[in-house]
Amino acid sequence: MITLGSVPEGSSPIEELMELTAQSLCQLNIKEHFNVIKEIGRGKYGRVLLVTHRCRTPMALKVLPKASTKLKGFLREYCISLHLSHHPCIVGLFGIAFQSDEHYGFAQELVVGRDLFAVIQPRVGIPESAVKRCAVQVASALEFIHQLGLVHRDIKPENVLLLDTHCQRVKLADFGLTQKQGTLIQYITGTLPYMAPELCAMVLEEGQDEVKAPPLSVQPSLDTFAFGVLLFCILTGFFPWEHCMNTDDFYQEFSDWQQNPEKSPVPSQWKRFTPACMEMFGRLLALDANERCLVEEVKGFVGKEWVRSKRLNGLVEDSGKISACQS
Repeated sequence: MITLGSVPEGSSPIEELMELTAQSLCQLNIKEHFNVIKEIGRGKYGRVLLVTHRCRTPMALKVLPKASTKLKGFLREYCISLHLSHHPCIVGLFGIAFQSDEHYGFAQELVVGRDLFAVIQPRVGIPESAVKRCAVQVASALEFIHQLGLVHRDIKPENVLLLDTHCQRVKLADFGLTQKQGTLIQYITGTLPYMAPELCAMVLEEGQDEVKAPPLSVQPSLDTFAFGVLLFCILTGFFPWEHCMNTDDFYQEFSDWQQNPEKSPVPSQWKRFTPACMEMFGRLLALDANERCLVEEVKGFVGKEWVRSKRLNGLVEDSGKISACQS
């Protein structure tokens, strides 16, 4: 029997579920219980397999190697995923968790389709109408997550799964980095374009023993910023910057505009957007985390135009479909 120790009084439902799961985690051989058809996803921490159970039910099996995965981390991801899975815009779980000699694993709903990243045309994006449908559903999922005191912390197109090619139905996935609101981050070891400036300030540079910034409290505003970057990416087909640091010219240009919009021109790669859309981005991507809007406020902008029909750089958008994008 595996145990995490006694559950302290006042512990959260997630912590209680982790303890119960640890006590009932069964040992099995994957190939004896599942027919592995093919790999359908691979990330830094593990793989997702398309399998059929011995009762022939198709499902997706997420397997995490024990060599690089701590039991507590696996239990946290599984229990958080299970806790959230009844929301219609979040990938469902079967309630099957197990371990083999080499892996931890759990079974989740099979979403027959691609992820959002796979349908983005480089430097083109996807049609505005599809972006808006996606935005409403991801915002709904994030609103639900935040109401439960959790922060996803890994919002990106690869973690938005499509049930169809037009974003009529999408589902948020992958809760491996999800944390309780208020968890303290001491440092990070690298940056991604989706990371908010306060998170990028926590980078531990080569040769440093510690970062200069104080520990960062995990808040929903981190997801809000990442959500804003995601919307930019799927509208344009490229990132607005590499990282939110002063060494990045594209970020610095956006930062100057955010801090003084009356005197600083709209950055070149943002001129394709309408004033209403820029207002939305300004609220999602506020440099000060305390000034960022809630993700659900995006729904108030869906009825407005986001992309100019004839943009200042001469590009033309017809019926919501972007024909070309260059910055």
